[in-house]
Amino acid sequence: MPRDHDVVLLGASGFVGALVAEHLARHAPRDLRVALAGRSRERLRHVRDGLPDAGRRWPLLTADTGDDASLRALARSARVLVSTVGPYLRHGLPVVEACARAGTHYADLTGEVPFVRQAADAFDEVARATGARIVHACGYDAIPSDLAVLLLHRRVAADGAGELGHVRLVASARGGVSGGTVASARGIADLAARDPQVRRLLADPFALSPDRAAEPRTPQPTDTPLPGRTVDGRWVAVSPMGSFDTRVVRRSNALQGWAYGRDLRYGEVAATGRGTQGALAAAALTVGLPMALAALTLPPARALLDRVLPAPGTGPDERTRRTGWFRMDVHAVTTTGRHYRALAAGPGDPGYAATAVMLGESALALALDTERLPDRAGSLTPAAGLGDVLTERLRTAGHTYEAAPRSA
Repeated sequence: MPRDHDVVLLGASGFVGALVAEHLARHAPRDLRVALAGRSRERLRHVRDGLPDAGRRWPLLTADTGDDASLRALARSARVLVSTVGPYLRHGLPVVEACARAGTHYADLTGEVPFVRQAADAFDEVARATGARIVHACGYDAIPSDLAVLLLHRRVAADGAGELGHVRLVASARGGVSGGTVASARGIADLAARDPQVRRLLADPFALSPDRAAEPRTPQPTDTPLPGRTVDGRWVAVSPMGSFDTRVVRRSNALQGWAYGRDLRYGEVAATGRGTQGALAAAALTVGLPMALAALTLPPARALLDRVLPAPGTGPDERTRRTGWFRMDVHAVTTTGRHYRALAAGPGDPGYAATAVMLGESALALALDTERLPDRAGSLTPAAGLGDVLTERLRTAGHTYEAAPRSA
């Protein structure tokens, strides 16, 4: 069926959506047919008027995640639909359904385990039947983690060094707190407080597996490690998004027939610095993160947090976005005892500037590189759905992705 648009950006008038629109206006080919979509034509026009010249003639489309008919029409008009409308637990499933049924490729920025699980259970078979690639987690959560482990797998396989065994990622970053991430965390906390099945899902290291019964019994690292130190002296502690990113990586492994290895043990930690200051920061993160998540479910504490945490749709100023950065150092030991390292890094505030690049390049990969993408449809991850093509695109966009052997 002919489509009017190559890429439709839903949520373009939001904070991150506008950043993705700017990336596309600067980097998409001039003949790529891009449209901006959202609830308010006036707000969309305001975003479009501030874009580089290439984006100032893009059509504006009105659609609402609460209006199924508008979503069906939107999905049928596009080859690729990119959604920045969150929290996805609240707004995402109707968009995924519309794309899956229309055979429209889809990408989002979710960091919500229950949403990805619900979307996969409800629409994976539909999307595979129509050929739609439904690619979740196409931002800072979880592209760097997912592609770094894919790179390690590629290098280890090329070297004939066995399979991946123990893999640990150490995340370092500088940037602002995402209002969207806070809203997602609040929604998950509320859902978990009410539903014991959700609590069990969140505790399952293979919560996003496409075939839970077929998963190996290999023990996985805890999501809440105690503070410790790396070999280079940095303090590390629990990673705020590790409980999501690790499940995405394990889903990628399963979607590829456990190509990384059935003995894969994958964990993530956050670096907090060196010396006394790093130790104190690690302790504060270890204690403070679970307390903050618990507080989100208590009305008095929640009201207080709402005053100090960023609201959805807001974000840091241009200077903060420009001077931020992220770096993922990954160390792997293979089943033959060989040691490897991978690096995923890039400029820009990870939750905003860098994420806009990641989602924008994911959209362009889906629109322009279809023939080179992995031959898969359905509910996918960045590694399983976009793979090496996305890695190449992000390198060209200024991000670093590399893997190499290292001494023990």
